Amino acid sequence: MFIAVRETAERTGVPKSLFADLLTAFRMDVTRNRYRSTAELLQYCAYSANPVGRIVLHIFDGANPRACGHSDMICTGLQLANFAQDLSVDWSRGRLYVPLDDLERFGYTEYDLKKGTVDRRFMDVMKIQVERARALLIQGSPLVGEAPRAIRFELALTVRGGLAILKRVEQTGFDVLHRRPVIPILEKGRIVVMAIARRNAWNP
Repeated sequence: MFIAVRETAERTGVPKSLFADLLTAFRMDVTRNRYRSTAELLQYCAYSANPVGRIVLHIFDGANPRACGHSDMICTGLQLANFAQDLSVDWSRGRLYVPLDDLERFGYTEYDLKKGTVDRRFMDVMKIQVERARALLIQGSPLVGEAPRAIRFELALTVRGGLAILKRVEQTGFDVLHRRPVIPILEKGRIVVMAIARRNAWNP
């Protein structure tokens, strides 16, 4: 597998630094399970999520500065959406991907999490997570119509899927502690159709 990765990287010009960033994220997964600020959490995403998008752009010869910038926004936005969706799963594993500063801002504590408390404080905390992720996905969405045609469908599916996850979090009243929000089958079908129909120019 590593031989194949090396050959692909050499043929497509994928910078070695992107693979190094992923290794940094793996080390962070082992040594860290809390993030004090939004900036710290976004730095983690810069190592764990953003390199994936950039690697794809390099493989399809679309890695210009503007595209990479938009790709970073999409990848980080999607990861934040997944953090919101999987909060209960991560928490059960001793991990918390909500900035501690956000908890403190609304007077919500890890003890409240342990008790499974879902009140106005928790809802306000989660609302910020959703809004932050949505803003990034939308800011990066111009890439859908500007990327190489071979990956536009996948990009459209990624952005629409991320936005759908966030919508489901909202529809549960932000109660991601007691049930994991999932996208219904019919909604998944609609997302695929919309991604196919509008893959050449982003239009929510």
